[in-house]
Amino acid sequence: MADLNDDEFAELPEPSLRNIIEMESLKWVFVGGKGGVGKTTTSCCVGIRLSMVREKVLLVSTDPAHNLSDAFSQKFGSDPTLVQGFDNLYCMEIDADDDMNSFQRSMQEGAAEDDDTQSVVGNFMADLSTSIPGIDEAMSFAELMKQVQQMDYDTIVFDTAPTGHTLRLLSFPTIMEKALGKVAALKERFGGLLNQASAMMGGAATGPNGENVADLMVGKLEETRGIIAKVNAAFRDPEVTTFVCVCIPEFLSIYETERLGQELSKFGIDCHN
Repeated sequence: MADLNDDEFAELPEPSLRNIIEMESLKWVFVGGKGGVGKTTTSCCVGIRLSMVREKVLLVSTDPAHNLSDAFSQKFGSDPTLVQGFDNLYCMEIDADDDMNSFQRSMQEGAAEDDDTQSVVGNFMADLSTSIPGIDEAMSFAELMKQVQQMDYDTIVFDTAPTGHTLRLLSFPTIMEKALGKVAALKERFGGLLNQASAMMGGAATGPNGENVADLMVGKLEETRGIIAKVNAAFRDPEVTTFVCVCIPEFLSIYETERLGQELSKFGIDCHN
């Protein structure tokens, strides 16, 4: 910002809640910042205000330390729940571990039903999670975005975790690229074991429709990468996505907000609000 002249400053829209409320094309609103600056309070206020001018609004907490239930004095879970006192505002709190477990179960369900194959699939996922830091969060995020894209809401407000976690969300496409490379190595490592295990059972290491289990795993990760890539493209569209940086007049908060703004700019994500 320091490099902008007066004319360039004049061209920038004034940061205000009105920008968010009046932009009808806005689909996703992310609220982030340093821990303890009031992200949940801001998210709730934005969600409530949007519910006054939208037909259906969803407020999602991706922070492991959920606070939406406390804010509304109402218990929320992994499914959208109508907020008491509203007829069009819904809340849900996402658990990354549950999403990762759900992803692993879907992988196992696509495999054969014998215990040996199921065990190998479980070991495959465990090895993948420990080999690539952040892959569990990337998969959980993909599962979340897959869910919300199928939901019928005009606008979705995300109450995110502190800055470091939020910035990791933006690196997920890169993480998925690394994951697919690692999968190729793991496929070679476990592919033979799958065949041996199934051969001992007199069968083949295949899914319910005859697919190779390792290929099913790669296909699932490819699908996940596709979802994240699609979401990432939407993130870069200021008509669809905006990021609200919450800050308080304190040095560390200001410093971290500046860093967050710079990182968001690198990824091409609108954060002028």
